[in-house]
Parts: sequence; C-alpha cells; structure tokens
Amino acid sequence: MENMPSAHPPAPVPQGARGRVLVVDDDPTVAEVVVGYLHRAGYAVEQAGDGPAALGRFAACRPDLVVLDLMLPAMDGFEVCRRMREHGPVPVIMLTARGDEEDRILGLETGADDYVTKPFSPRELVLRVDSVLRRARAVAPAEDAGPLSGGGLSLDPVARRAHRDGRGLALTLREFDLLAFLLRHPGKVFGREELMREVWGWDFGDLSTVTVHIRRLRGKVEQDPARPRLIRTVWGVGYRLDLEAEGPDAGAGAGPGGGRERGRVL
Repeated sequence: MENMPSAHPPAPVPQGARGRVLVVDDDPTVAEVVVGYLHRAGYAVEQAGDGPAALGRFAACRPDLVVLDLMLPAMDGFEVCRRMREHGPVPVIMLTARGDEEDRILGLETGADDYVTKPFSPRELVLRVDSVLRRARAVAPAEDAGPLSGGGLSLDPVARRAHRDGRGLALTLREFDLLAFLLRHPGKVFGREELMREVWGWDFGDLSTVTVHIRRLRGKVEQDPARPRLIRTVWGVGYRLDLEAEGPDAGAGAGPGGGRERGRVL
C-alpha cells in the first residue's frame, strides 16, 4: 500500500506484558506521560511523533491498540487511522482537543473505537485502553458464537464477517459488536446507557459515542439511512432492531414522520 512500509513479522510482546500499544503524538510531554502510565499499567509501548512514522511502527510491530492524536504533522490522525484500518480492525483510541465535537465524531466515523479529549486524565486513558482491549479480545460464549441472521443481515461472530443481502459489510470492531448485540436481542429497546454498558463495557463515557455508531451502522445496513427500517429510534427511550419491518408502510409508528430521524437521534 502506498506510504505503508512493507510489513515484517511483528516482534513478540515481552513476556508478562498485557499487550502492545502504539502511542502517536507529536507533543513530547503528552507522549512521555502517556507512555509512562501505560508502562506502569503493564503494557509494552511503541511510540511515534508523526503520521508516516506511525505507519512505519504499525507495520513493524502490529500493536494490539493504537492511541492516536488527531493533530499530527505531515499526515493527520484521520488519514493515519484510515490507512491502519485497511490492514485490519486494530482498536484505535483517538486523542482530540476539548470542544472539537465535529472532529470527535469524524474520528469515530473514520473507525476509531473511542476518543479522549485533551486535557485528559492519564489514569482515565489507561482505563479506556483496558476497556477497549478487553472488549476486542472478548470471546463470545459458546451459545452465542453461532451465526446470526435476520432482516437480510447475516453475521458470523467467529469469523467476524457480516453481510447484508449477500453483500459484505465493512464494519469496524465496535460496529460489528453493536450489530451482533442487536441481532441477539431483536425487538428489544435499549437506551444509550445500556448499549454503552453492554457493547462498550463502560459505566461512564460520552453517550454521543453510541449515537455516532448507530448513525454509522445505519449508513451501512439500511437501504435508506434517512428512513431506517432495521435500527429504529424509539423516541425518548433508545433504539430497537426491527426484523419484521417489511413493505412500503414499514416506517410508520416508529416516531414522528414514520421513522425519519428529522436530523437527530437520541
């Protein structure tokens, strides 16, 4: 791939380490603090100060997770994330400036699994790393590991493959987990707090994370994302996967405008 160094077999994670994390930040002070906290938490840590260097370290060591600053010289975090994502579903936590809501949303839509705003608590960042990695490594119970299907959707949780009407879906790690969870509970309404707890494994966090992932998932599984018939909004409550939605009148009853989001979701 252009600008991505040829991959070599990654160096093994040191014995006893909880995993390998790549920290990408051009601010040496921030990088030093983050690296130090992750080391003390038991992680092996790689470091890069710009986009091209990050892609080089990514190709060389294939980390278990990437902590990626949005504002980088030579290549911004969005582009770095996109290029890494083309090589597999590595979890990414993006660092953004406080108040840049549009950038945070774009980061999630690019494929980041979580974001942390600056200034941030290093301890909270380590907790986020723990949570994202724990979820990424989680193995579904045997009774839930079989294929899931309904409403034209089919998922293989073991192979991590998803299809809509036979067409492959390019889902991020979290999008896949979210869709799998909804397919396991069709017809049931879940609030954003419940989804954050059950899918993300968090008891804290910005609920807009859920909103963005729902919107992005709709863009991949709905015939018309502006009038969703599968992932429905239940106004004032949350979201429901509706596998019975069929026919031209299927949009009726989900909320104002027959299911149209009217520019916002919960």
